[in-house]
Amino acid sequence: MNHLPTSKVLIKWSLILASFLIVTSILWNTNQFFKNFKNEERLKMEVLATAYENFNNPDLDIDVSLEEKIIQSNRSIPMIITFENGDIKKWANLDVANTKKFTTLDPDDRVYLSRQLNIMKEENEPLIVNFQLEKINITEKIYYRDSDLLNKLQYYPLGLLLILFLFGSIIYLAFKANKIAEQNKLWAGMAKETAHQIGTPLSSLLGWVALLRMENANEETVSEIEKDVSRLNTIAERFSKIGSIPKLTKHDIVKETQIAFDYIQSRSFKQIDFSFHNENDGPIYVNLNLQLYSWVVENLVKNAIDAMKGKGAIKISIRKENSTAIILVTDNGKGIPKRLQKKIFEPGYTSKKRGWGLGLSLAKRIIEDYSKGRIFVKNSEIGKGTTFQIELKTIDD
Repeated sequence: MNHLPTSKVLIKWSLILASFLIVTSILWNTNQFFKNFKNEERLKMEVLATAYENFNNPDLDIDVSLEEKIIQSNRSIPMIITFENGDIKKWANLDVANTKKFTTLDPDDRVYLSRQLNIMKEENEPLIVNFQLEKINITEKIYYRDSDLLNKLQYYPLGLLLILFLFGSIIYLAFKANKIAEQNKLWAGMAKETAHQIGTPLSSLLGWVALLRMENANEETVSEIEKDVSRLNTIAERFSKIGSIPKLTKHDIVKETQIAFDYIQSRSFKQIDFSFHNENDGPIYVNLNLQLYSWVVENLVKNAIDAMKGKGAIKISIRKENSTAIILVTDNGKGIPKRLQKKIFEPGYTSKKRGWGLGLSLAKRIIEDYSKGRIFVKNSEIGKGTTFQIELKTIDD
């Protein structure tokens, strides 16, 4: 039994190590390729410098057409040729036409070329060219910067890492979704087993209620016991429906909301003022699962009671707008900060010392996933209270 978790951990770390080695290998090879490519460009510029030197040492008996061809073949590496004193003489493969002298260019072009020269000085060592012109020794320097292709290669590892990160994120989310699905199956199984276990004592309790009536026990007491037994049966049905798609049937949401509301009211503190209001003065029909919907109402009311610490006012109001039933649950409790008004619906979140933080997440799932409605915090003020709003699509009478 203990081998399975160990195997999963080994597989997990093996995959992480393999991924790390693959990424390291790719980055190392990319770095090596970049260095080799840069060296190739350096060799190309050295050949060009030699050709330029030979071209400027003309000998009538020597054919320099090859040197000229080598010089003209450079169409990818930006370069600037300077005099020995550093003044710019010629340039190539830059966004300035090289048909004029540097001193005759527009000020913007001169500034641009000067900036490019500074970049070239930082990127690569210059190539020194010596030749004679009319028996005068001339020294010039050829500066160059990396080609556009080489510059693009610098960003290749970043793009590769981004792609690997995206793939890693997808794999992580897939594993996480699979884990959540397994957990959901576990919780659903536990819920169904709980419902099954509750069924046996419930049957026994129903028998005891019938026996109490036969013994002419106090009818009010028996009636209250019967209500609680019915309540336990409702809870068992709720748990039995977890993990399966519930069946929705047509019901009057006003009536069903009031039944759930009244049940909580009869078993709550007397310091709480309960009020229920139907703004339409008539039934409003929607498709519901009674057990699950009453669970939503009870969760909202119990949260309101907790927010008021057992003393305050709770109001439920229902109205119909166009084809939507709107249920508002309002309390005058401590309120919910703006930053938490969405977080409270996440599974496991709770501000209470006790509790699993499942009430509001279940309410959201029942309303939005099963009933295709909406539930959200309509408004909330710290120290003044909160209003939850439920919206469900109505059906014809």
